[in-house]
Amino acid sequence: MSGKSIHTLTQEAIQLLKRLIATQSFSSEEEGTALLIEAWFNNNNIPFERENNNIWAFNKYKQNGRPTLLLNSHHDTVKPNLGYTLNPLEPLEKDGKLFGLGSNDAGGCLVSLLAAFAYFYEAENLPYNLVVVASAEEESSGPNGLNSVLKHLPELDCAIVGEPTEMQLAIAEKGLLVLDVLVEGTPGHAAHPNDNVSIYNAIPVIEWFRDFRFEKVSDVLGPMKMTVTGINAGKQHNVVPSDCNLVVDVRVNDCYTNIEVLEIIRKEIGSKAKVTPRSLHLNSSSIPKGHDLVLAGIELGRTTYGSPTLSDQSVLSCQSLKLGPGYSPRSHSADEFIYINEIEEGVELYIKILSKFLKQDTIPAQAAASQPE
Repeated sequence: MSGKSIHTLTQEAIQLLKRLIATQSFSSEEEGTALLIEAWFNNNNIPFERENNNIWAFNKYKQNGRPTLLLNSHHDTVKPNLGYTLNPLEPLEKDGKLFGLGSNDAGGCLVSLLAAFAYFYEAENLPYNLVVVASAEEESSGPNGLNSVLKHLPELDCAIVGEPTEMQLAIAEKGLLVLDVLVEGTPGHAAHPNDNVSIYNAIPVIEWFRDFRFEKVSDVLGPMKMTVTGINAGKQHNVVPSDCNLVVDVRVNDCYTNIEVLEIIRKEIGSKAKVTPRSLHLNSSSIPKGHDLVLAGIELGRTTYGSPTLSDQSVLSCQSLKLGPGYSPRSHSADEFIYINEIEEGVELYIKILSKFLKQDTIPAQAAASQPE
């Protein structure tokens, strides 16, 4: 185990989060926060590797032939919401809250996972090898994020992905399929008769996306959800456009793959529209409720649920659990914040869950983040 107490690791995590907040790290622009994370590894005498703005490290006594558990969260952020009244790059601690861009999504998760990894770094004879990845480009689903690191890692048996879940157990999350839908018609002058107007032709297509129900409903994630989120047609008031373009956001439950969903949509839409996916790789993900990692959390009073939001779980092929401090609706909001005690709880619960899963002697029930060295 680490030579540092949980209290010390937690306080160092909070200080790291403050430095991360103060450093701009929009997706694909994470160079500054990558350097801060490198410094954290160096300060804890943990060797690491880096590619682009992704940094990863293994436990000290990694053994060949043992399964691998991934601990992952991201250090990139979205751009600040226009409703901010505070400086998004100024870590402000007030009334038990730490304000700042990326504090909740997912800085609090990342620093808590790093602290937990440091706690187990020097443990010997673990039944799993541990690898922690501080990844980039999660918010943009970019090509140089966690997906680009996987080729450098051994086959993963399971994963904890740090996202704000109030430290409850998100045992499944919906995948994402974004569709560009082209509805065609006959172009012409608006003053002349036309029975084939693309905008009018789009109306039944829009209604279909609103009303269609997929047959399979997930026990954890519920039904599929499709939403038309964009429409674009026409450039001049007196010209009937040749086409009407729709954007459709599809949230895919764990009963379907994205390819299966696309095939169903194309079959149902038929010749009414041309449907083109922007990508097919952001699939739904899940982990069985009976998995030892989940059971470890349940034993500690955590509850399970299905998450509607997307994370880096979508690029993993192994079973994965989404778990982290913070509250998801705060993500991407103006004046984003996380409670300090959420980080303290996050570090402690990560360590307790991992201790049970790894069959290590865990900290006492009262342990703590509150006990200094």
